[in-house]
Amino acid sequence: MASVERVAFLGMGIMGSRMAANLARAGFELSVWNRTRERADEVAHAHGARVAATPAQAAAGADAVVTMVVDSPQVEEVLFGPDGAVDGLNPGALAIDMSTIAPSAARALAERLAERGLGFLDAPVSGSKPKAQDGTLTIMVGAEADAYERALPLFEAMGELVVHAGRVGHGQVVKVLNNTLAAVNTAALAEALTVARDAGVDLDALVRVVAASSGASTMLELKVAPMRERDFEPLFRLGHMLKDVRLALATAAELGVEPRVARAAERLYAEAEAGGHGEDDFAAVVEAVERSRA
Repeated sequence: MASVERVAFLGMGIMGSRMAANLARAGFELSVWNRTRERADEVAHAHGARVAATPAQAAAGADAVVTMVVDSPQVEEVLFGPDGAVDGLNPGALAIDMSTIAPSAARALAERLAERGLGFLDAPVSGSKPKAQDGTLTIMVGAEADAYERALPLFEAMGELVVHAGRVGHGQVVKVLNNTLAAVNTAALAEALTVARDAGVDLDALVRVVAASSGASTMLELKVAPMRERDFEPLFRLGHMLKDVRLALATAAELGVEPRVARAAERLYAEAEAGGHGEDDFAAVVEAVERSRA
């Protein structure tokens, strides 16, 4: 089983640039590409990576290509489009998608790549910018066992908890369900703050009690201050969260499940996006909750 030493990383956004930096720090030979060249130049200059003009050039001679882009059409474009990465990869190389896409899209990508003799892993991540920065992401992987073992050193360079969730597509199922839970929890937190404020309750008192009681959560720790201070600098964009909730809804529909709680959350996030908060942190869902007062 050939080890992975040379890695092409496609997508230098908030998460991808930091994840690529951690691969470089771990000693992987790294080439980077981004639609906006300046972002790739910054990462390459800071971490000794090679900048490529196209995904195919980035992937040339690589043992693995990592994609970290917005959605499945972008994944397809950078892999299979003009000058796509598959044109540069050697047979037996791995394509690792760490974006969040539909499980069905992940399975379709795996089939197309297998026809070219390439392995595929869906490996979405949990944890926003700070965890991408310090390499403590949670990574959930859908893949065959041998592909997982080959790619594991890469994941360990970017994440603290790496979980083999099952076959291809299962990493994405776990990811969209986890994000939907976070979205629901954050929307519920926004409602609690809004009701408490309207009732004249001391919000500090509310937060202290919830933090020490059964309502405590990671979202309470991360989002209560941004909601109260209206500081929506994006750690994870609301528009991306809405996309993930919709992916979870679509997955549930394929299975004949009607997720009523998640659907209510989807409406709130859609209202917030329509109100101009798509590029803000998803804590901005509080704006939609407050506008929903009777």
